[in-house]
Amino acid sequence: MRIVWALRSALFVLWMAVTVVPWATVVLLMSPFVSSTRLYWACVGWLRVAMWGCRHLCGVRARVTGMEHVPTAADAKGAVLLAPKHQSTWETFALPTLMPHPLAYVFKRELIYIPFFGWAMARLDMIHIDRSKRAEAWNKVAEQGRRLFGQGVWVIMFPEGTRTPRGSQGVYKSGAARLAVATGVPIVPIAVSSARCWPRKSFLVRPGVVDVSIGPPIPSAGRDADAVMREVETWIETEMRRLDPEAYGAGAALPPPATASAR
Repeated sequence: MRIVWALRSALFVLWMAVTVVPWATVVLLMSPFVSSTRLYWACVGWLRVAMWGCRHLCGVRARVTGMEHVPTAADAKGAVLLAPKHQSTWETFALPTLMPHPLAYVFKRELIYIPFFGWAMARLDMIHIDRSKRAEAWNKVAEQGRRLFGQGVWVIMFPEGTRTPRGSQGVYKSGAARLAVATGVPIVPIAVSSARCWPRKSFLVRPGVVDVSIGPPIPSAGRDADAVMREVETWIETEMRRLDPEAYGAGAALPPPATASAR
């Protein structure tokens, strides 16, 4: 069975490599002539192609609940900050295909140097930061986040900062909550069980269902950022234990919040 998974996973990687080169080339060529919104949806088109491959080549399906907790496509001014659990590459590819509004990721600038994929991403109106310069990075996130929210774009930040193994919990940094408090934008917590099918640091993708559970918006205006992030953390980690009890163990208790300052 593992050999079959490996072969299917290899086909999926090949599918992504073969499709991203022409798609990114077209994006680069069209970028000077179209709006940032049209360019964004052009890139989401490739993500849909990639997710098609993940489903049909590797047998990974998504089961989404809670879409009623995000503003509709008709609500152009309903800005929110998305704060998903981060276990895999899967959610970075899938979430833009699921959401009705353009998303702006906050990500490390090294990604823009990846051939074709990174070059195309660099043309999008997103927030890439130098993690080695924390104060400068936060100032950029705050400035760009305020501008993007004003345009109705949703900012997406992974509170744990990096991918965590299935059944584990990383340290929830307060950067996303600080941005939400500074702009008065609510945070939408999202639990994602992607490591069940596509573990971190692995290209071996297993067939199965990835649950995406979108929680009610958590208000941030006038609140303490650490308190907001503790609420985000509690909702996500409680929901993760409901979605994937096998990974956390039967009756696994929720550990004390481990929120840390982003500074």
